[in-house]
Amino acid sequence: MSGGSSETEAGRVPDEETVGARLKGYEGRPAAVAGVGKDLVNLPMIRHWCEAMGDTNPAYSGPDAIAPPTMLQAWTMGGLSGHEGRTGAYDALLSLLDASGCTSVVATDCEQEYLRPLRPGDEVTFDSVIESVSERKTTKLGTGYFVTTRTDIRSAGELVGTHRFRILKYAPARRTPPAPRPRPVVNRDNAGFWEAVAEGRLLIQRCTDCGTLRHPWLPGCNACGGPEWDTVEASGEGTVYSYVVMHHPRFPAFEPPYAVGLIELAEGVRMVSNVVGVPYDKVRIGLPVRVEFRRYGAEGDDEGAPVLPVFRVVEGEG
Repeated sequence: MSGGSSETEAGRVPDEETVGARLKGYEGRPAAVAGVGKDLVNLPMIRHWCEAMGDTNPAYSGPDAIAPPTMLQAWTMGGLSGHEGRTGAYDALLSLLDASGCTSVVATDCEQEYLRPLRPGDEVTFDSVIESVSERKTTKLGTGYFVTTRTDIRSAGELVGTHRFRILKYAPARRTPPAPRPRPVVNRDNAGFWEAVAEGRLLIQRCTDCGTLRHPWLPGCNACGGPEWDTVEASGEGTVYSYVVMHHPRFPAFEPPYAVGLIELAEGVRMVSNVVGVPYDKVRIGLPVRVEFRRYGAEGDDEGAPVLPVFRVVEGEG
């Protein structure tokens, strides 16, 4: 690799200042020279593109068809075998980033400029250049560098468009293991409820004087004041009576956004719990749900972990 150092070759990670200076040295270097599209602009590819995108614009079919402008990059793609015009500069740049610990990559965005439409039968040629390498940046994914390439696309020598493509080459951030779920507060008034949950049963209190069902568990009846009670086992069926989507504040054991529902059980009482089985933005009032008992322990260590009731959306209803 051009500009290699003994530090990298010896397997040591070069310092950030050295890496930054060497990366900047790649700016302006060609990534592809005199590349030629592997296919002429053609109607079958245009048709497949339009079908995939759901684009029914009549300009893209018929004897006077043009190619959708957003297909610009498609005519330059080399597939698994690549292009003969590709230089080694871009690969060398990525290798330097790998050696500095930036071993992961994600495409971030692209920009395109269109000068004239392409038509079936046009042959595409192109040149690519490493346009810029950013300073080291810190993102949620990790720290690394944004690398931008610019491809100038021509047909019959005429510039028809420009495609800028940007990636982030980064060192993945260290992820801390999720915090354990907070344990429920168990006292003498609700201990029976949590004991049943640990066994996979959902119990509802029932006043033995007036028969009123109640949740959460209480020492006495709200309806008649009677202190005596027994329990009935809930079927587990219910519906979402109301819900909120939690974004903030953040709690260590929960990854927002997530849905918290007020569930109305088939027996008529309501309880608060998580709604699972569908994305948070698919939760709706009236959605049928069924109880599910989950053990929330650290990964690989379920012993003694709390069991909590959550409500899964009934299959086919989400």
